[in-house]
This record gives sequence, C-alpha cells and structure tokens, in this order.
Amino acid sequence: MTADGTTLRGADLSTVREAVASGDPLPGTGGFAGEIDGRLVCDVLGREPLYLDAASDAREWSFDPTDLEEPELLDAGTVVEPDGDRRRVWSLPDLSPETDREAAVDAVRDAVLTSVREPDSDGLAVAFSGGVDSAVVAAGVPDVPCYVAGFADAESHDVDAARAAADAMDRDLRVVAFDHDDIERAVPEIVRATGRSNAMDVGIALPLYFVAERAAADGYDRLAVGQGADELFGGYRKVVDPAEDHRVEADSVRGATREVIGSLPDQLPRDVLTLRAAGVEPVAPLLHDRVIDAALRLPADLLATEAERKVGFRRAVAGVVPDDVRGAEKKAVQYGTYAARELDRLARQAGYKRRMDDHVGQYIDALVAGDA
Repeated sequence: MTADGTTLRGADLSTVREAVASGDPLPGTGGFAGEIDGRLVCDVLGREPLYLDAASDAREWSFDPTDLEEPELLDAGTVVEPDGDRRRVWSLPDLSPETDREAAVDAVRDAVLTSVREPDSDGLAVAFSGGVDSAVVAAGVPDVPCYVAGFADAESHDVDAARAAADAMDRDLRVVAFDHDDIERAVPEIVRATGRSNAMDVGIALPLYFVAERAAADGYDRLAVGQGADELFGGYRKVVDPAEDHRVEADSVRGATREVIGSLPDQLPRDVLTLRAAGVEPVAPLLHDRVIDAALRLPADLLATEAERKVGFRRAVAGVVPDDVRGAEKKAVQYGTYAARELDRLARQAGYKRRMDDHVGQYIDALVAGDA
C-alpha cells in the first residue's frame, strides 16, 4: 500500500480482476496500476506508472518513485504475484486492418469523441498547443480554459499556433511565458520527480511543467493532454517509409506504427510524473482503450502517407475542430516552445560548449547538483 492508502488507480477492482483472469489487454479503461488481491499490476501501456523498490526485500512499491530508495519501473503489461514472480499478462493485440475504410474512420471518430467528452470539467484545464491533438481534447470540454507555454522573449511556434486555434475555436487561452530563471528553477524539480536528466526528456518535460504549474496556481487540479495521438495514429515521419528509415526496425507502416506505440511505456512516466510534480493530475483521453483499439485497426493508408500523417485521425475529427486546425502540422513540444533551444543556450552560457560530449546533459547535471 502507498503512503496515501491508495492501492489501485485508474480502474475498479472487478475490471482489473477480470482483465487478469482473461488476459484482455484492452478491458475498457484509461490505464491502471496498483495492488489487487496481493498482486501488483500495470496495464498494457504503463499509462499509470508503478515503481518497485529494488533495495527492499519486502516488496515495497509506490506510484511515486521518490518514495523509494531504489525505484524500478514495473514493466507495462506485468503482474507481480504475491511470491514475487513476474509475468507478462498483457500485450498489444495484433488486430487485422479494417477493410472498410469509411467504417475504420467512423470507429476512430466514435472512440475519440466518446473519450474526449468523458472527463468531468470540474477542476479541469487543457494543455493546448494549437495542433489537432490538443484541439480535439479541448473540443470535448468546451467550457474549460486552455494553456500554452512558450519562451518569454520570442513568439514561439506553439504560442502562435495556439492563439490562432483558440481564436478559431473561441476558447479562453492563457499563455505561460517562461524565462531562463524559470528553466533553471524547474530543471532540478523535474529531474528529482522523474529520475531523468537527459536533455531530450528534460526539454520535453519543461513546457508541460510550466503549463501544469500555472494551471495549478489558477486553482485547477487536473490537466487534459493530447498524449498518445502521434504514436497511435501515425504522426511521426519515421513511419511513412519505414523500410528506408533507420529509426525503426519494421518495414511496413502498420508495423512501424506498432513499434512507435511500443515506446509509450517509456515516455508516459516522464509526462505523468512531471505533471504531478507541478501539482495536477494528468487526464489523457486519447489513450483510452477504446481509442487504442480503433487505432490498431486502421489500414496503412489511414495512418501515414507521403502527403499526410495521422490521415484517419484527421478525417475522423472533421467538423469537430476547424479545418485549419485539423490540418495543421506542429513541431515537437520541446522545439515549438523553444524549451530545447533555451536550455542549450543556458548550457553554453554556463561554459558547456557544443563541442563537448552531451553538453546540455552535463549542464543539467550541474544544475541538479547546484554547481551551475
């Protein structure tokens, strides 16, 4: 049991019991983890991170790795039996592509709209970058405020895109402008919360942290995010022609997309822990089981082509968000907000030059140690 007495998050006991018994990887939840009937469990994508204490023989565990002496992330899809035996119970299903393209898009539309409309608006805000993913999430909760982060001394891509999208959708947008002092303050907090100090993870986490921190200061305790759509629906360039792209091992669009989905269990703990450290609980409607199921059934040409990515997803949300927003391309959050650029600038100003090996990582380590 954790310090706050919580033993299971994300689903009710009966649903998880049935999922353990049947091996159903998509039992209709948004992810779950915790202790049930003496077992520790973590869903198929690790949407609710759970940590074991590798230094303890007493099977100590927590949702917060900072509670433990040597935290070890439990693998997604795993059940740990009372005797300590670990077994992989859930894996992503290998679903055949839907041959009726219209039906495939309709299934995505139904799953996505059901999921984004499900969250209770009370205490909820939306992380809003102006791209189609966050716009769809925002469309599901039309009365809540939207937040975007960007570096203070420049009009970043994400702020520009968010303003245009918010105007088109008639939404309340709150811009969180962060500066170098904010970055220097936040980096050690993010590293302590997530246990990650590499430049990529920290750069991604920074704008999430600033948005969540401002939303929490404004009185919101939950933040809806668009995480998962790029992975599920073919949003990455590397899935377009995987046979020619060294970044994936698969040689088909569907295979590469599945490979990318498989990266979520490593990414999600960073985002979840960052948001919680900033004072909000994440809400990720596009990672619900029903959305995953619909995405896994999309044929290749409704995932990514040379002309377009997230093809089926964009078609599914026609009429839900304005066409200009639906078709917009966006940069990765660390670049669209200038978080990565300014982290690099701070590293160089502190004497960590680009010719040095992992100069930004060395700067992050120095910040955490208080030596920068």
